[in-house]
Amino acid sequence: MTAAPQRKIVVLGMMADMPVAGVVWQTLHYLVGFRRLGFDVYYVEAHARTPTKLMLSEEDDPSELAAGFIDGVMRRFDFADKWAFHAVHAEGRCYGLSEPQLMRLYGSAELIINLHGGTLPRPEHYKTGRFVYLETDPVAVQIEVHEGRQDTIDYLAAHCAHFTFGENLGRPGCLLPVCERFPYRPTRQPVVMDFWEQAPGGPAEAFTTIGNWIQQWREVRFNGEVFTWSKHAEFMKLIDLPRRSTQPFELALGRIGDNDRRMLEGHGWRVRRRARFPTTSTFTAPTSAARAASSPWRRTKTFASAAAGSATAA
Repeated sequence: MTAAPQRKIVVLGMMADMPVAGVVWQTLHYLVGFRRLGFDVYYVEAHARTPTKLMLSEEDDPSELAAGFIDGVMRRFDFADKWAFHAVHAEGRCYGLSEPQLMRLYGSAELIINLHGGTLPRPEHYKTGRFVYLETDPVAVQIEVHEGRQDTIDYLAAHCAHFTFGENLGRPGCLLPVCERFPYRPTRQPVVMDFWEQAPGGPAEAFTTIGNWIQQWREVRFNGEVFTWSKHAEFMKLIDLPRRSTQPFELALGRIGDNDRRMLEGHGWRVRRRARFPTTSTFTAPTSAARAASSPWRRTKTFASAAAGSATAA
């Protein structure tokens, strides 16, 4: 008896456009996660943006560099023949899969997932009726739809379903406007557990993430107020941990000003200088940090905290 062919999933991503560890690692969890669920998974970049971040000089061919970068990543995780870079920003050449192979793949795929919402819809994507929007950065899109921006509305309308990391979207306390035309389904980042080393002593009782990034040039205006595109709420989780735990916490910093040091020490942190890596910052905390992380977090005036379920009180 002949086995049924595997159902195919195409993940449209941005690894070559944003060749940083976080974006690559996040994408790989989707690729490997879908494969472990039994799907035949392919990765494609067709975002129409020149991958300039890989260029070292004006003479470099950004498409060739992008293809080489993607190929190297895919080979490490056994996707050597399951990727394509479609240079729609330039001459339209396909790397990895040929263009006919890519078009056939789109037509036969069970789903085409627009990860990050980073790929502008093309006819070969949405004519299948299986083109899915997976939003990892809620806020701006919801406000643009609320304000009637037709290009954003047309962009979302090309998708058959809409998912978002904003787990609180539509719930009490979330400041974002809701559009009934685009009913979002909350989703979370998949985690391939064996990709992560376990701390000594065995598995923890719970897991949490703490990060801090602020993009001052990306301001969002809504109802007469200005909100910075940031994860400042995540930083507030970090500095407030000692106050909510009986355990000591230590912060190793390469560079820190006197005001920042006093602020952290005022929250119970032991701050020390990290001489070997002068431009990096890390923190260490006992296992109880995972349990402390389940406590309600301090709210801050950012849309990221209002929309993301992990950054607001349960």
